[in-house]
Amino acid sequence: MTFLMDVIKGMLIGIANIIPGVSGGTMAVSLGIYDKLISSVSNLLRDWKKSLITLLPIILGCGIGIVGFTYIIEYLLSRHTFVTCMAFVGLILGGLPVLFSSLKGELKKSGSPIGISGILAFVVLFLAAAALPMVHTDDQVLKTFSVTPATLIALFLVGVVASATMVVPGVSGSLVMMILGYYYGIINTIKSFLDALRALDTAGLAHGFALLVPFGIGVLLGIFLIAKLITFLFEKFGVQTYCAILGLIVASPFAIFYNTGALNQIPSFFSIVVGLVLAGIFGFVTYKMGD
Repeated sequence: MTFLMDVIKGMLIGIANIIPGVSGGTMAVSLGIYDKLISSVSNLLRDWKKSLITLLPIILGCGIGIVGFTYIIEYLLSRHTFVTCMAFVGLILGGLPVLFSSLKGELKKSGSPIGISGILAFVVLFLAAAALPMVHTDDQVLKTFSVTPATLIALFLVGVVASATMVVPGVSGSLVMMILGYYYGIINTIKSFLDALRALDTAGLAHGFALLVPFGIGVLLGIFLIAKLITFLFEKFGVQTYCAILGLIVASPFAIFYNTGALNQIPSFFSIVVGLVLAGIFGFVTYKMGD
């Protein structure tokens, strides 16, 4: 049962990672598996068997979420933007009680109040997460890639940067890729690879494989490096780290609505009602899953 639940949680993290403005790290916190995810990645070389047992269902779920919802999410965000955003806001905010509980435990363990440093960490990271979507421009967006040494190196480096931000709650790795101009190219490459797989097109498979492998290696390396850093921060600055994560998560709804264009539309009364209902339902689901 635990394996299946972790697969489902991994699916939600995977879906979150392909939506600009939605943070996979935030989703992991909301679902109550962030700590064990970071710990397992950080200790992968030290205790690889235990780490792999923990990570396997989450990675499996992430893969299913990314592959299975690449097309669906694009449709939902284009046709039902407000409702889809509200559903994800519910998923994210439903995990706040779990985060507050973790912060309370850290305060009890440290025997000290939040203090100025905790408040400052919250405010700075809140402002950073709220401002990040506004950096995005549509200039020089790459929608297709050719297999060249320069492209492969660039994809590797983008994978490192994007995955590092994927692990940080409140920061969207897909949004970072969009800012760098690689988001649409990566999504189109994944789609083309899946289309080639269905059609058994060997040339298309080889082209997609050549592009996705360096990107995937970069993703794995970035996750491992940032996990080490976050583990250090939790050990040395636990209260401040939780406050910073809280600031990132509280700013997430604005980032989601801003970057998906939902703020540019006036939703219908029906959409508002459906959105609020879905936010409540998904918030409750996240709360129960993370409990």
